Amino acid sequence: MRRLDGSAVDFESALADLEVPTESGESDVTSTVAGIIADVLSRGDAALLEYTQRFDQLDVASLADLEVSRGELEDALRDLPETQRSALSEAAGRIEVFHRKQLGEDWSYDDGLGNRLGQRVTPLERVGVYVPGGKASYPSSVLMNAIPARVAGVSEIVMVAPTPGGERNPLVLAAAALAGVDRLFCVGGAQAVAALAYGTTGIPRVDKIVGPGNRFVAEAKRQVFGKVGIDMIAGPSEILIIADGSADPEWMAMDLFSQAEHDESAQALMLCPDSDYIDAVDAAVDRLLPQMERSTIIKASLERRGALIKTRDISHAAEISNRLAPEHLELSVGDPEALLPLIDAAGAIFMGVHSCEALGDYCAGPNHVLPTSGSARFFSPLGVYDFQKRSSIIHCSPEGAAPLARIAKVLAEGESLTAHARSAAMRIAD
Repeated sequence: MRRLDGSAVDFESALADLEVPTESGESDVTSTVAGIIADVLSRGDAALLEYTQRFDQLDVASLADLEVSRGELEDALRDLPETQRSALSEAAGRIEVFHRKQLGEDWSYDDGLGNRLGQRVTPLERVGVYVPGGKASYPSSVLMNAIPARVAGVSEIVMVAPTPGGERNPLVLAAAALAGVDRLFCVGGAQAVAALAYGTTGIPRVDKIVGPGNRFVAEAKRQVFGKVGIDMIAGPSEILIIADGSADPEWMAMDLFSQAEHDESAQALMLCPDSDYIDAVDAAVDRLLPQMERSTIIKASLERRGALIKTRDISHAAEISNRLAPEHLELSVGDPEALLPLIDAAGAIFMGVHSCEALGDYCAGPNHVLPTSGSARFFSPLGVYDFQKRSSIIHCSPEGAAPLARIAKVLAEGESLTAHARSAAMRIAD
């Protein structure tokens, strides 16, 4: 891993190099995705079948062959080894308990003029959940995306997930059964996003698409946004650790690995004011890396975007963290509560040396679909609120409408919108 010194003259430029992942051929991704979307719009299911054969080496006669029945989902859950079924069920329960606390409610008030004003909260009708497949399968992503939708009251949850070679992961299917997924299609990539956004004969159109994916999936979500809602544009996974030297260096090395193993473009950073401790963590990284099953991916990630950064002090570490606004932030310090007020932007904050990011990924309860690439400055974790829409309620009485109409008439005339002004004036009693 590279080493940076927060006091060095070139630190700002070195940090800037770490902020944005460099991807080659982005224009090619954009045009490729645009072509796939146009093809799905034009040819529907036929295009989906061709892309599935090309990218997943799965040749089937019809889209019906790519849909997983509810019975198969239930069978997968029943047939799991007890340890896996128990872990999955406990995780699902914890995720549901946390997200039930996010439920929005209707509210209203009387403005004192006889008018009732308020807000009505209703669930989306149908949502699409994208679950990645390929380098790894993610049953945890099924739970994190589908359970909040179900808690929100969404009528139909449609899940898409690629199954390269036709291999259906039992844990993913079992998670779909637990999470209440209504329909599951073995389709992935930009073509699955296009199908969800516009609908085909076999796949219904949804109101919103959620869930992470590769850069083709992310670009597809970007291009269909407006026709359909999306959660966010997710980039490579990130972890940033602020450490004071109180944790075992091997814990820190493994926490860095936990994100680096996702993808070669993932980012793992540690900020610490103690040079000796940074040396110890660096040595632990070198010592433990050869033991990791995904060592090649981890090594590429750490070399490409990883860093151990010496800061002036813990406050300086917090400043750098706020600038980067990481997806996952571990406050691996003796007193995380004292440091928390200095943190302004992070997707999820893990408090203390025992709160490792992996617990949040699977079973702590909060959602693991989080803003990346600095977007935690303005985005929030996926939640129940993403599956609800809010409508304003304005109920004016004859007496209460008149004073509002006088205000509206003046303002409308100031904007030269005379129809607005006359409409309001008609509500003023003679």
